[in-house]
Amino acid sequence: MDLRKIKKLIDLLEESNLAEIEIKEGEESVRLARTPRGAYAPAPAMYAAPPAPAAHAAPSMPMQSPTEAATGGQSKAASDLPDGDIVRAPMVGTFYTSPAPDKPAFVSVGQAVKAGDTLGIIEAMKMFNPIEAEVSGTVLKVLAESGQPVEFDQPLFVIG
Repeated sequence: MDLRKIKKLIDLLEESNLAEIEIKEGEESVRLARTPRGAYAPAPAMYAAPPAPAAHAAPSMPMQSPTEAATGGQSKAASDLPDGDIVRAPMVGTFYTSPAPDKPAFVSVGQAVKAGDTLGIIEAMKMFNPIEAEVSGTVLKVLAESGQPVEFDQPLFVIG
């Protein structure tokens, strides 16, 4: 999709009362969403969805409402996590533990990290975005697999 078209969509979203808009053009898809004023916005709210195979429709996943998610819909997943600071995905994309397939991982379990150290990267719309440690500590667990898609706010690392 052309960058000029995306800019026009951003302008349309800003001028309208819409909170979110998604446009599909062939196999390409762009989703724009507003964030409330004062909220953390890690990158422009544009996400590319991978093209779905034409022959097989993907089953739809039940989604929680924001209220369910905030009031404990994630309590089962949260109880499986070790104690420590959880580093979450700031965007939708493909997660990688190393800068290239033939390079070692940025961090491994048991490794000491400082605030600002790169833990991994997320590829979104052909851009590689570093995921940095927000606190100093030891990597207790890596929760995502390299090369796999991740969702916004998905836990990626636990630092203790």
